[in-house]
Amino acid sequence: MAVSGQQRRPVVVLYERIADAIHDGTYPPGSTLPSEPRLATELGVSRPALREALLLLQEDGLLSVRRGVGRTVNDGPPRRGYEHIQPLEDLLGAGQALRVRPLLRTVEEPTDFTTQHLLAPAAAKLRFWESLLTGDGAAALSQEWAAAEETLQRHHPDFAEALRSAPQAASSMLSVLTAASRGTPLTAHSGISATLLGRRRGEQLGRPADTPAVLVTQVVRVDGVPLLAAKHMLPTGAPALPVLQSN
Repeated sequence: MAVSGQQRRPVVVLYERIADAIHDGTYPPGSTLPSEPRLATELGVSRPALREALLLLQEDGLLSVRRGVGRTVNDGPPRRGYEHIQPLEDLLGAGQALRVRPLLRTVEEPTDFTTQHLLAPAAAKLRFWESLLTGDGAAALSQEWAAAEETLQRHHPDFAEALRSAPQAASSMLSVLTAASRGTPLTAHSGISATLLGRRRGEQLGRPADTPAVLVTQVVRVDGVPLLAAKHMLPTGAPALPVLQSN
């Protein structure tokens, strides 16, 4: 899934070119990048722009600087961010998935959020999963809703069956959906905004109510039909969320 932006700075485009070369094996894990002058010549860019992009790649964990060696590609560089649909516990885990602790697995009536994003009729009953993602402490709170059963049966019966088979699953609903979608193309859209945890979410995460947080809303579709809508709350101090901006 992609978070769209109207324009990208040249350094961001350069960052993506080098990151793509790392992920496609042009610069494999453990390899050393060419020197800055040589790499700038190969890529046809200025050294200041290259240096800024390399610093960003280093900050994001793709590169390390080794004294006397230069910049090397890290073993197991982190996955690219929101251009791929993947469960939040995998995306935030940086190679080691966070644990998913079920807080609530129930059925509820549509809210304004699910009516808007899942196009749920007023009389529908929607599966609702609330989960706490934990690593070295509470990392995020996820709330996920599945579309009405009739919609799931019509457009993704494998997902409907997987949800029925895992009513108390210690995994996210998106993890169940992606596992049930082998060969079924999914698309998604996400929005990111700043907020405060509030009292209830603060209690669940063990943080003060006025803790700043990032709220990620997410809708996943098949053939344009929304199947899953979610809210993910990431408080200050949660693992970094990698995001790729693209047109």
